[in-house]
Amino acid sequence: MLDQNRTPYVDALIEFARSEPGRFNVPGHQGGVGADRSLFELVGQIGLTNDIPALIEGIDVGEPNPFQEAQHLAAEAWGAKRTWFLLNGASQGNQAMCMAVAHMGAELVVQRNVHSSVIDGMIMAGLKPTFAAPEIDPELGIAHCLTPETLTEALDRCPDAAAAIVVSPTYFGASADVAALADVAHSRGVPLVVDESWGAHLHFHPDLPQSAINAGADLVVSSTHKIVGSLTQSAMIHLSSDRFEAEIIDRCVSMTESTSPNSLLCGSLDAARRQAAVYGEELLTETIAALSEARSEIRSIDGLDVLDESLLRQKSVIGWDPLRLTIDARGTGTTGYRIAALGRQLANINLELTSDTVAVAVFGIGTGNPARVLRLVDGVIAAVDHIGAEPPSTKPEFAPPPPWGEPAMTPRDAFLGAQDVVPFTEAEGRISAEPLATYPPGIPNVLPGERLTRETLDFITDSIDHGGYVRGAADREMSTLRVVAE
Repeated sequence: MLDQNRTPYVDALIEFARSEPGRFNVPGHQGGVGADRSLFELVGQIGLTNDIPALIEGIDVGEPNPFQEAQHLAAEAWGAKRTWFLLNGASQGNQAMCMAVAHMGAELVVQRNVHSSVIDGMIMAGLKPTFAAPEIDPELGIAHCLTPETLTEALDRCPDAAAAIVVSPTYFGASADVAALADVAHSRGVPLVVDESWGAHLHFHPDLPQSAINAGADLVVSSTHKIVGSLTQSAMIHLSSDRFEAEIIDRCVSMTESTSPNSLLCGSLDAARRQAAVYGEELLTETIAALSEARSEIRSIDGLDVLDESLLRQKSVIGWDPLRLTIDARGTGTTGYRIAALGRQLANINLELTSDTVAVAVFGIGTGNPARVLRLVDGVIAAVDHIGAEPPSTKPEFAPPPPWGEPAMTPRDAFLGAQDVVPFTEAEGRISAEPLATYPPGIPNVLPGERLTRETLDFITDSIDHGGYVRGAADREMSTLRVVAE
């Protein structure tokens, strides 16, 4: 057992900075000497002092190697065989994962509501996907998880699959039966990869759904910053079996990361690991209790409901993560978009995700205290009161997400092939050459290689009109789209 109370990489950075070294290397501000005053206001002298480049003896090269020690501690904390720190978020992990799968074969099975970075990774790696559809909640219009039966059927359609990729938990906190999905994949000799971006904390509390590693997943992508609280853009990828070669994962991580890694991001992963491993259960207990109270208060507001254990009625869902507070806005006659916008305008509260039917607030493992919960509830009450005073004609109609389009060619062939640029309004029926993912949550509505439908184009327009934005399109204004030349 390693001492999880240690932060070797953080300690090495601080020790180096305190030695007041002569800095004649990058970054150009050289510890703050050459920094603009606005940069001091943004990150402070401590941030500039600890902005230390790579290849420094006693930090990430030489023996001992605090950077490698920090990764070993993270592997033990999450129960993995090996862990890599990621500095371009879980997006980097998904891209590296696709590269690693490509070493094992050209085809794979993919849950259709994966994050757009998985699609990017498949394009980069030249993988041919067979998609498996998640269970769709017909009332809320949101995608849940993948059932073992659906994964079995998809693997039957893709007998040469090199891996299967699933998502658990979802953006809304629904957790799949990862153990059963792993059994299905392993029975076919296929490794199971889990995008657990929203579940980095699950391992640290007995009342939360089982973590993907504990359930038998082989490779797990973990967006550590989302709930566990490292700095934005930092993440981890965990290897937990021999179904992937560690050396291949290592090479693929290196290919997808900067050669100038940010020490502050790395250090934040070391510190967040310590907090989760040493204090995680205590902090999560407090947060879970506070959010239980918040759900009761929000449910008492006329017109509102919340997602809770009732999610377990869905066939694909066997667990629910309470650190996502999902507000069901349908009873107000308005949308989650409107609830969030008014909460921001009237009470200066910012929510994580909105849709026609819901608005989602996210809490970190140590952020659920009564004062913060009260501020959220008060902001939601202000929004609902304002909506109640509006004339009925101003209340928008619901626009449920349409079915996904028909796959016509592989994402890579569409993305890299000959293309036309057409007006957005004239793209119906064409094969998209670019991914289109409304943010949040970043799940592609359109993949390269799928035919564009009028329903999907209208949904994207509606999402933008309600304050969302679309990732993937070359034209940020969305007046045109790139389509396959036919």
